[in-house]
Amino acid sequence: MKNRIFSFFGIFLIFFACSVSFFTGCMSSRQETNFCSRNLLDKGIKNKEQLTSFFMSVSPDSSREQVKRLASLYIEESNIEGINSDCAFVQMCLETGFLKFGNLVKPEMHNYCGLGAIDKDHPGEWFETERLGVRAHIQHLQAYATPAEVSLKQELVDPRYSWVHKTKMAATVFDLAGQWATDKEYGRKLDSLLSKLEKF
Repeated sequence: MKNRIFSFFGIFLIFFACSVSFFTGCMSSRQETNFCSRNLLDKGIKNKEQLTSFFMSVSPDSSREQVKRLASLYIEESNIEGINSDCAFVQMCLETGFLKFGNLVKPEMHNYCGLGAIDKDHPGEWFETERLGVRAHIQHLQAYATPAEVSLKQELVDPRYSWVHKTKMAATVFDLAGQWATDKEYGRKLDSLLSKLEKF
């Protein structure tokens, strides 16, 4: 009788332990899946639908087709150069005011990160297509995130790449504050947008 009790108790303990392990494993996987890394060289986790839904939740009057198109380009170009597409996409959102623009850079410039935008005499760089504009953005991030000996996978389209690649370094979105932008809160703003993106 005692052996049966101990045997039943042992089976119960094994079942309980497995259940706890499975539950915590699921919770851990869920947390890891939802977390958007702030590291510029990590791989983004959000697909084009998730990026688009996030964008539209903030700017519902925007063209969904254009946003989805840009989301695809950001994922494609980021994967080629080894850049975090989640970070790049939210930076585009911040820099363009969710494609509202309104400052020096105009929509037709296909400049999604404020490249070269200084003043009225220097309103920023122009790119012929959406893809080239996104590529220039990704290349500029790659210039910040990698040492000078790391080369690009694609032909250079970012006219400010070489100078940055030799003079600046940023491992995370927080490191971009005071470097990419003079705004000391720049990294925190990107972090806030990534936190919102994590919900999609």
